[in-house]
Amino acid sequence: MSDSDIMIATKEFAETIQKSDTYQEYYFQREKIKRQPDLYDKVNEYRQKNFELQNSADNEDLFDRMEAFEKKYEKFRENPLVDDFLRAELAFCRMMQGINELLTTEIDFE
Repeated sequence: MSDSDIMIATKEFAETIQKSDTYQEYYFQREKIKRQPDLYDKVNEYRQKNFELQNSADNEDLFDRMEAFEKKYEKFRENPLVDDFLRAELAFCRMMQGINELLTTEIDFE
């Protein structure tokens, strides 16, 4: 199988992912929240801060900082548009992580 064949198969696989219920829900929720640009900006700010917190080098008081972060955004997360989007995004991310883990295992890539 040539590299070109692999790229074609990869595009087909991407299309299959896009047809999945998990991706469809993520896409639907993303488009719904994007209709409110200010709210979408706040969601992106929340996501960025969450990412930075989880990937910070300083793990010494991570639990306390995560707890404070969750408390700070508790009311924000109560918004159904926000919660629905973040849940759909998390489900899609977990599906993609599973795919990546399976691919790495199946192709014996260390």
